Amino acid sequence: MANNCQFCEYKSPAEEKLSAEELKMLSPNCLTVKFKKGDVIIRQGTYSTNVAYLKRGLAKIHIDGPYHVQVVRIVKPRNYLGLPTTFGDKINQYSVTAIDECEVCFIDITVFRKMLETNPAFTNQIMIELCKSELESYQKCVNRTQKQTRGKLADVLLEFANVIFKNDEFTLNVTQEEIGNLVDASRESVSRVFTEFGKDGIIEMNGKTVKILDKSALLTISKNG
Repeated sequence: MANNCQFCEYKSPAEEKLSAEELKMLSPNCLTVKFKKGDVIIRQGTYSTNVAYLKRGLAKIHIDGPYHVQVVRIVKPRNYLGLPTTFGDKINQYSVTAIDECEVCFIDITVFRKMLETNPAFTNQIMIELCKSELESYQKCVNRTQKQTRGKLADVLLEFANVIFKNDEFTLNVTQEEIGNLVDASRESVSRVFTEFGKDGIIEMNGKTVKILDKSALLTISKNG
């Protein structure tokens, strides 16, 4: 589906820095594609010719490791999916898969780089997003290696509530196995801790729907690790 970037309601903070003329030039070099749950948006090891921008839906970034696939992070809408490849290696170093129905805008990488060269405000915003993402990755790495499973799962639930869904009641579209992969824990451990949280009155689970009943308790568990 062709884009008209001037009137797009899903503009990134960086694209808000582009002039009307630049947005007009960007439009014919963008294409929005719809993906179903489980579809691969970016495949690790393939050549990158586009920058991917998530307009709607949730996606997971994952990397094929020596022993298993490692889920790195869950990405919410209005985020770029392939920026490291834009600045560095031309080969995608990770895969991105749709968690639910997604709309992704693919931007021609040559045009994107031209914007970086000619618009300092656009470039600055992209660098801010890259730095923010890197700092978040550092923090999550520390949490994964130094916290117990209860602390790590408290972090996941708080991120879903505060960052991804911005609501204390949400539908968990990832499996417990994927959550375990995200926090380096077994599916059985994830299930056990969720059951404990339920018995303690911290959360309520009904199928895939999660309702946080005691956020202060989750914050305490997260802080204590």
